[in-house]
Amino acid sequence: MRRFLINGEASADDTDDFHPRLTQAYRDKARPLCLCKGVGVPMYVAKIGDQLVIKRMPLTGVDHDTTCPSYEPPYDLSGLGPLMGGAIKLDTAAGTAALKLDFSLSKRGSSGGGARDSEPADSVKNDSKKLSLRGLLHFLWHESGLTEWTAHWAGKRHWWQVYHHLQEAARTMSVRQQSLAERLFVPEPFRAEEKAAIEQRRTQAFSLLFQTSPGPKALMLLLGEVKEFSSARNGQLVVIKHMPGFRLYLEETAWRRLQRRFDTELTLWGSNETSHLIAIATMGGNPSGVVTVNEIALMVVTEQWLPIENTHEERLLDRLTRMREKMVKGLRFELSRTQPFANVILPEHRPLTLALYIVPQGADESFETALREMIDARQDMSAWVWRAGKEEMPPLTF
Repeated sequence: MRRFLINGEASADDTDDFHPRLTQAYRDKARPLCLCKGVGVPMYVAKIGDQLVIKRMPLTGVDHDTTCPSYEPPYDLSGLGPLMGGAIKLDTAAGTAALKLDFSLSKRGSSGGGARDSEPADSVKNDSKKLSLRGLLHFLWHESGLTEWTAHWAGKRHWWQVYHHLQEAARTMSVRQQSLAERLFVPEPFRAEEKAAIEQRRTQAFSLLFQTSPGPKALMLLLGEVKEFSSARNGQLVVIKHMPGFRLYLEETAWRRLQRRFDTELTLWGSNETSHLIAIATMGGNPSGVVTVNEIALMVVTEQWLPIENTHEERLLDRLTRMREKMVKGLRFELSRTQPFANVILPEHRPLTLALYIVPQGADESFETALREMIDARQDMSAWVWRAGKEEMPPLTF
């Protein structure tokens, strides 16, 4: 049972009058207060499919009590911390997050398929003032609540939930005072009986790519699950699930760069049939009517849609996802692979919240030093450390 203050009246989510009050709050655009702590933490009412749910406002998870389902670990334990106030600025009054991107949503000249990698070959720019394409993907996943898991949800998270939560998260973000949702396309779950209507909605959404107004051509963002890459006459076609008949074109030189840059992700995805490969790309419309990739980034997620970047995280999550205790998967955002972050956090662990760290193979002394400083800075948390490549996974006796 959770208690909220809705339009000035306290209400529990298991009472008969809760849903009518929630419906009225949605119509009034009123902000419920979560009564987990103090005078309450502002939240908002969202429509996920046909259901109304109370969701936390962007970047307010740390304001909730650690026992509250809306609680999130401190942002300085992941790559999100350095971005706060620079690449990501929270408007508390509007309940939105303004984003600064290091890639463009427009392009001068022909919108050909000359895609570039979202990051250099072996590293990520540690720029706290702007979000890379991968950083944006991580932020969308984070704000959608898709980094959280408990065994109670086993078998209950599918693309339907992923789609709706990503859509809702995008509505709370803006880029240059424009809602991110207006430039982001996430394919809706495909249903054969609604094929014509779904394709019509997609065509309407993509019409922005083919407008002939003077000036730079608008680009859009596509976020979806990769089904496969298939050969084209001079390049590759990126086949996205839930978009039958649609092909996203990638030039051959861009495909070779993609293979080099995301070799780890492609190998990880290929080695586990239950994993999903998520792509985020800026795309443009070619005069021929072909939709082409301008820039692309990839991320591998588990069967539960939890992000992973190597087999060590995969092994750890395989164990943790069987627990009924809530876990939160950490994300790297713009941190380089030479910098530590909390790979997983167990916020309900007692007597202290537990942060789990993986030291990768080949980590040098500077990594170990940074990790010690990170652990020492959080005396309110306990730590579990696995030095992968040097030892077997330590026992998970919690």
